[in-house]
Amino acid sequence: QVQLVESGGGLVQTGGSLRLSCAASGLTFSRSAMGWFRQAPGKEREFVAAIRWSGITYYADSVKDRFTTSRDNAKNTVYLQMNGLKPEDTAVYFCAAGFRGGLIQASEAYEYWGQGTQVTVSS
Repeated sequence: QVQLVESGGGLVQTGGSLRLSCAASGLTFSRSAMGWFRQAPGKEREFVAAIRWSGITYYADSVKDRFTTSRDNAKNTVYLQMNGLKPEDTAVYFCAAGFRGGLIQASEAYEYWGQGTQVTVSS
C-alpha cells in the first residue's frame, strides 16, 4: 500500500520561505518520479515541480527560480524548498507518485497522492 505524507506547510509572510517534505512508503522510491502540485480555493489543481529518479527536475514557470525540489532516496523523502513566497502561492500542496508515463506535468499521469498540506502566504 502506497502512502505519501506531506508536512511543512504553514503561514508565512510575503517573501518568506517554507520547506515541504513528502515521506513515501510502499513503493520503490529510488526509481520513482515524484511530483508536486497545488490547488487554491476555486481553482484547478496545477503542476508545481517534479523530479525524476535520475534527479532531473521540472518547474512551473510561476515558481521557477524560487522553488527547488530535491530527493533523499535513503529517507524515501522528496522536498520542496519554497523561497520568495507570494500571496498567489497560497494553496494546498500535494505530492504525487506512481508516475505512469507521458507528460510529467500532468496530474492524471500520477496514481498516488498525499493528503496535502496548507501553505498560506500573507501580504
